[in-house]
Amino acid sequence: MESEKMPIVSNWSKYYEEKRMSARDALLKIRSGSRVFLSPGCGEPQYLLDELVKLGGTERRLNDVEIVHMLTVGSAPHAQKAYDRNFRHNSLFVGPGVRSAVSEGIADYTPIFLSQIPSLFRSGRMPLDVAIIQVTPPDNYGFCSLGVSVEAVKAAVESADFVIAQVNRYMPRTLGNSFVHVEDIDAIVEHDEPLLEVPPVEPDDVALTIAKHINRLIENGSTLQVGIGTIPNAVLYGLQNKRDLGIHTELFSDSLIDLIESGVVNNSKKTFHPGKVLATFCIGTRRLYDYVDNNPMFEFHPVDYNSSPINIAKNEKMVAINTALQVDVTGQVCADSLGYRIYSGIGGQADFIRGAALAPNGKPIIALPSTAENGTISRIVPHLSEGAGVVTTRGDVHYVVTEYGVAYLHGKSLRERAIAMIQIAHPKFREQLLSATKAQKYIFEDQIIPEGAIYPVELEHTQVFGDMEIFIRPVKASDERLFQEYLYRLSERSIYLRFFQIRKAFPHDLAQELVAVDYQQNMGIVGTLDSSDTSPIVAAAHWMLDYNENMAEVAFSVADEYQRRGIGTYLLRLLIRLARERGIRGFRATVIASNTGMIRVFQKSGYVLHTDYDSGLVSLMFRFDEPSEAKQSVNKS
Repeated sequence: MESEKMPIVSNWSKYYEEKRMSARDALLKIRSGSRVFLSPGCGEPQYLLDELVKLGGTERRLNDVEIVHMLTVGSAPHAQKAYDRNFRHNSLFVGPGVRSAVSEGIADYTPIFLSQIPSLFRSGRMPLDVAIIQVTPPDNYGFCSLGVSVEAVKAAVESADFVIAQVNRYMPRTLGNSFVHVEDIDAIVEHDEPLLEVPPVEPDDVALTIAKHINRLIENGSTLQVGIGTIPNAVLYGLQNKRDLGIHTELFSDSLIDLIESGVVNNSKKTFHPGKVLATFCIGTRRLYDYVDNNPMFEFHPVDYNSSPINIAKNEKMVAINTALQVDVTGQVCADSLGYRIYSGIGGQADFIRGAALAPNGKPIIALPSTAENGTISRIVPHLSEGAGVVTTRGDVHYVVTEYGVAYLHGKSLRERAIAMIQIAHPKFREQLLSATKAQKYIFEDQIIPEGAIYPVELEHTQVFGDMEIFIRPVKASDERLFQEYLYRLSERSIYLRFFQIRKAFPHDLAQELVAVDYQQNMGIVGTLDSSDTSPIVAAAHWMLDYNENMAEVAFSVADEYQRRGIGTYLLRLLIRLARERGIRGFRATVIASNTGMIRVFQKSGYVLHTDYDSGLVSLMFRFDEPSEAKQSVNKS
């Protein structure tokens, strides 16, 4: 068969040789005024960029060349003030390499959802004259892998009038929809150099605490989206006890390797691309690049496929974890700017938050430390800073997590949101947040959130009572409406036994007293049907400490249909343990004489019970230093 009639896959080497040239010859094809796409992230072709800066900047051969880039990890020499007449950087996501240039006005920022960038190129709304990319050497069929950065590179190759590729043997061959053929490249420049590397960031104590809260929300069999940075790395470090996790993410780093090697991540339960880690790029070290090289567990896809909310939503139990710079008390999320100063970009946050919200049993999570600037500034604010951008709207937000806990906002009123958000703010900023929020008329004038209260998440657990499970947790100020609903469901008899009178109303001030606890002087524990923040309350136990005598007044109630299952006894024993840990001497309670059930609960406390009857009421008291004989015999045995 004549060579010119052979299929391109069999004759690619001829075209390869014809297109091979020096960097200078390739870059001389670029004209002044051109728009040039540059491969992003750690896939940036450093050699070609350096040569372009020499040609266009040092030699002054180019003017007004627009460099379109997504995430800049490298030093971005073209964005220096010295070359402002030669190059103009246009960032679709502001990375550390161009952050100062954008802030100083010598580089541009184009806000856009990551998933929409390919269509921006293909539609011609941002026409590309040249695409400068980095690829692996071609395989036996002439296909080059885009390696660690796929994102919108394929769309750039398809849309640009001229494509220059740096062929680099250091680039790993990643699989998926991540290949371009030699036929689609116009100029080939062979140059081997190590890829840019970004070592994993070791999480600090705040990030590790945030991660613990997040990891409680992650169920076995979940599919995760995580990025890079202190909080994502902390989350990954804390997943060792999980099983059958999957990954569908925008990007990943070295931290993922250990979870795969330990079997925690096996992608077996994924309902979209099962068995595969799905991503659009990765950022890490040589260890990561070697790990993904020709590894069929990983599939890299263009961002319009990978980050499409429709595709993300095909994953059951999809958990999207994204970070923020600032969140206001209504749930508006700023993730791209510090006031007017652009810090990063929209990226894939909105895509994944929406995709996870649409997924069956999905959980969209926004995570951030409660403070910035060494604790001098609250990241939870009454309103976003002037100039701050809203990346994720208050209608999209579900979970917000700081080191002080989890606020669930979806479907909640502004009042409920404000209370939940102030609860997870740093304690030293809660009073001013309360004052500002009252001024905005979001919450009641008499709203109370104990300033020093730190939610004791370690007390959360599931307890079995016969044939049913009850989730036991501390009460929160944001439980006010749940508590009202619980009280309104109680029978008249249960209400009478709890409050010593028949009540027809349980207004805000009463409910607030029962939920605004500080977990020291006032403690509240509730039982709910499951671990969700909206699960109905079915039991409640409280104490209020008398500091003068170091004795606590306790009270219990259990929903009628859940009584006589041992729930009250269990809650009393839990409160006893917590009270002893806090150095409290003992408990007191006053009950109606006909409340034999509650009296029996106290009789089973394990301590000597002192009783006093007066006008139909029974005063009960026991001290922790007076164990009953039964308890003593158990302890001795």
